[in-house]
Amino acid sequence: MTAELFDVAVVGGGPAGLSAALSLARARRRVIVFDAGDPRNGVAEHMHGVLGHDGLPPAGLLERGRGEVERYGGIVAHRRIETARVGQSGIEVDGPSGLVRARRLIVATGLRDELPEIAGLREQWGRGVVVCPYCDGWERRDDTIGVIATGPQGVDQAQQLRQWADTVVYFPNDVGEPGADALRTLEARGIRIERGRVNAVQSSEGRVAAVELGDRSVKVGSIFTATTLRPRDRLLRDLGARTVDDGDGSWVEVDADGRTSVEHVWAVGNVVDRRSNVSVSLGAGSLIAGAVNADLTADDIERSLRQDSARE
Repeated sequence: MTAELFDVAVVGGGPAGLSAALSLARARRRVIVFDAGDPRNGVAEHMHGVLGHDGLPPAGLLERGRGEVERYGGIVAHRRIETARVGQSGIEVDGPSGLVRARRLIVATGLRDELPEIAGLREQWGRGVVVCPYCDGWERRDDTIGVIATGPQGVDQAQQLRQWADTVVYFPNDVGEPGADALRTLEARGIRIERGRVNAVQSSEGRVAAVELGDRSVKVGSIFTATTLRPRDRLLRDLGARTVDDGDGSWVEVDADGRTSVEHVWAVGNVVDRRSNVSVSLGAGSLIAGAVNADLTADDIERSLRQDSARE
């Protein structure tokens, strides 16, 4: 079976992957994007802090991005890619119409948020229960904000949110009890502490209403917490990409240009960088596209020289 040949295959149709694909398509590279259709921020109603797109639904940004990639001749295939193979002249994946071969591969499969196991929390995820103050703090500025700790770092989250709201309630939840110094700083800024294990998040009329502890309920208008970040990097690991432990887990290692330890394979966005919000991912995708295109250009030069020598 003859494989369809592309310059670059991008696995992951989020901001990082589409940004890389757009730059490469505009560079007249033949590009295919494989989009599984389950972005990390798919539960969110709006994006914030994304210059020029503040308030736009995440799905709207991705829809625009797919259209822009296709406008320059790129292909967007709505397909989940579970495996890839290193072939003789690049990377091979199973595409929607058969085997696809690409000279270079960019993996931008993102990550998933592993939520605390608290009843009622998942139902409010992305609406009344959120993580990022820069993404959602402004919209909660008049709320009573509850911060449910998932570890000692919960104190820092509560302190940060105090600049967005006058009333912040910190729930140590048996895992984020502040030490003596941290306790003084919380008290100094008027952050109330409600001790006890969090049993549930209560909702009323579709909104967060209270945090249920063992012997009482505490009224709040919204909740911030932290999640455990799990990179969707099985594809990279199966290809043999080198990993590094950063103290909070094992992540695939990339250099400053996004290159992995596997020949012809790059990675960008949340799959290799926990800090990448939408804005960072858009910029990173563009930068990695430049590095990939430079690598392809070097390969083009080498091929031309070989052909020239063969004609002599």
